[in-house]
Amino acid sequence: MLHQRSISVLNRFFYHNQKHFPTSTKFRTPFKFSRVTLPKVLSMATSSHSDQHKFTNRLASEQSPYLLQHAHNPVDWYPWGEEAFAEARRRDAPIFLSIGYSTCHWCHVMEVESFEDEGIAKLLNDWFVSIKVDREERPDVDKVYMTYVQALYGGGGWPLTVFLSPDLKPLMGGTYFPPEDKYGRPGFKTILRKVKEAWENKRDMLVKSGTFAIEQLSEALSSSSNSDKLPDGVSEDALRLCSEQLSENYDSEYGGFGSAPKFPRPVEINLMLYKSKKLEDTGKLDGANKSQKMVFFTLQCMAKGGVHDHVGGGFHRYSVDECWHVPHFEKMLYDQGQLANVYLDAFSITKDTFYSSLSRDILDYLRRDMIGPEGEIFSAEDADSAENEGDTRKKEGAFYVWTSKEVEDLLGEHAALFEEHYYIKQMGNCDLSEMSDPHNEFKGKNVLIERKDSSEMASKYGMSIETYQEILGECRRKLFEVRLKRPKPHLDDKVIVSWNGLVISSFARASKILKGEAEGIKFNFPVVGTEPKEYLRIADKAASFIKNQLYNTETHRLQHSFRNSPSKAPGFLDDYAFLISGLLDLYEFGGEINWLLWAIELQETQDTLFLDKDGGGYFNNTGEDSSVLLRVKEDHDGAEPSGNSVSALNLIRLASLVSGSKAEHYKRNAEHLLAVFEKRLKDTAMAVPLMCCAADMLRVPSRKQVVLVGERTSEEFESMLGAAHALYDPNRTVIHIDPNNKEEMDFWEVNNSNIALMAKNNYSGSKVVALVCQNFTCSAPVTDHSSLEALLSQKPSS
Repeated sequence: MLHQRSISVLNRFFYHNQKHFPTSTKFRTPFKFSRVTLPKVLSMATSSHSDQHKFTNRLASEQSPYLLQHAHNPVDWYPWGEEAFAEARRRDAPIFLSIGYSTCHWCHVMEVESFEDEGIAKLLNDWFVSIKVDREERPDVDKVYMTYVQALYGGGGWPLTVFLSPDLKPLMGGTYFPPEDKYGRPGFKTILRKVKEAWENKRDMLVKSGTFAIEQLSEALSSSSNSDKLPDGVSEDALRLCSEQLSENYDSEYGGFGSAPKFPRPVEINLMLYKSKKLEDTGKLDGANKSQKMVFFTLQCMAKGGVHDHVGGGFHRYSVDECWHVPHFEKMLYDQGQLANVYLDAFSITKDTFYSSLSRDILDYLRRDMIGPEGEIFSAEDADSAENEGDTRKKEGAFYVWTSKEVEDLLGEHAALFEEHYYIKQMGNCDLSEMSDPHNEFKGKNVLIERKDSSEMASKYGMSIETYQEILGECRRKLFEVRLKRPKPHLDDKVIVSWNGLVISSFARASKILKGEAEGIKFNFPVVGTEPKEYLRIADKAASFIKNQLYNTETHRLQHSFRNSPSKAPGFLDDYAFLISGLLDLYEFGGEINWLLWAIELQETQDTLFLDKDGGGYFNNTGEDSSVLLRVKEDHDGAEPSGNSVSALNLIRLASLVSGSKAEHYKRNAEHLLAVFEKRLKDTAMAVPLMCCAADMLRVPSRKQVVLVGERTSEEFESMLGAAHALYDPNRTVIHIDPNNKEEMDFWEVNNSNIALMAKNNYSGSKVVALVCQNFTCSAPVTDHSSLEALLSQKPSS
């Protein structure tokens, strides 16, 4: 999301100077995330290359799966770097920059249509220096040019297509282009010719416009604040405004906050649940129930829709229609981690195993398909795959869709039940919305969606709900086993620190929250029924991989990603912020003290590298790479939360763990950070839901602290930790300390002597003692998990 100022300033400039620009700058129709906006080319994707390649370019020596996909194009690609920049200067030629990622469907389409075309490649090679960037490997580069395209044209997407001067200033840009002129859009060949002509005839104007654009964006996107805290009332108003705006955009028929295409945005769920807790605590139960109802209905609709992979678990990136039915089929790691967490939150509030099963569904999918041998967690799975082994073309969703005949042949006596439950039809079922399949890509195909109530269906078939669910599970297992024999979508096995941080959080939280499930609960495929404590081990192993492979113990710096070896890209703000958040959860939900120590160490590095010490807030990159023209203070909480929002929450949490000057330092940085975004919180709160939560948390006089004292290895310790986390409370910090552990005692003596004193005074040998503290007073100690849960369930006094 861009600051309105940057958009309006740039638009005014380009409006008054448009006579100087080539015609092509008026063609830019921004890419929309919907099949309706683009021609029927969905059946096209990356072609498979034989062992004998006609062409090989510099990308062949890169690690990125996306760059390697383009290593045998006839385009003379360069990776982002000085070699390419020097060549552009030497030739005095403009740069053609193409940015995408390995599981991007339209990136595959443009590769097949344009980058594998020798005629188009010749134009690129003769007239431009061509650079290919993986936006997941270099989010800093992507941010610069995506911001430019969004500011000028009001939208963006991938593949991102931008033309640059040799000194990397943007000249013009867009997204996907078909190779020829059609559908009212200029073809890629036309664009190339127009840019070449403009470079030859109107270069000064182009370069001037690019320089101006970067200057304006730099000023608009690096706001600072002379004030070191938000004025009174801003945080309360922002939380209320964001909640009201989301409520106004709520879809009461299909769930979600907005219309098609529908992206799961867990940050919006976070806000609504946080607001409902505030209302509940102040006795405003009608408002709390209204907010919760929207959240729970949304989570149910998403889970029942085709955006959820019913056969294999996990969620696809978004649905193209309003009813969560036909998805864009890629699966992204950042979605899985955040969605698992909001389903865990819903379970904490309701104790309904529907929600806990969904969190297990996601985490078990990750365990099975997305985790490497050393605990590393991979980035994404593609939307596209071949329908049959040996096919040279791939189709979107081929791995996931079914014909009714396939289902009937496979399921036999249970086929009718399964088809009715999942709305499977002979002619295909992508007919719930005019947006679901406007070009009949999925004619005769079915995307599983639950439209029937299980209880009613069980009654109709004369069986118990348990038997009915068991039959559905066995049917899903059969489909899963057949699906395994299909050509699998491409796996992007790059390990990204920030996304791993999000998933470390969800695995750690699940290890304790799921202890609240009723005993004897039966799970059906694709849920495995994993022991909750196993999830903590997975989180621990993933964090260990990052520390061992992507962290320099001498410089205390992270690298951004790993594939075979660490990438050349340094860690960015999101890597530090998301990992710190994951480590805090890993500690609070039962991990060792070393994860808290590392989180504190990483926060110090983050402050050194990214903090604007005078103006407040965090830049997205270090500013050490001169080829990256913008240092942005990102605030938009979208499909991923912003690094600044997560950092604000981290600082608040750290301030509640330590004491003295260190706690005050964290709190000051959080206050100054939020002051930077005061206008955003006032004017467009809906764009920053997580930041709204952080602003309100900072206003809370004192976070609730739960302190557990006892031997970590005991079963009772596990039970007490489960009780500490059983109830939804975002304003709670859990500290656990074993007085027999010297490392722990030393840490607390230095960082919060009150905790060390509590441990000494309340150690009781075989028992685990819990204290609940708030406003500088602590409850009487309790020594069993039911008493602790009862203590935590008490409503705050007004």
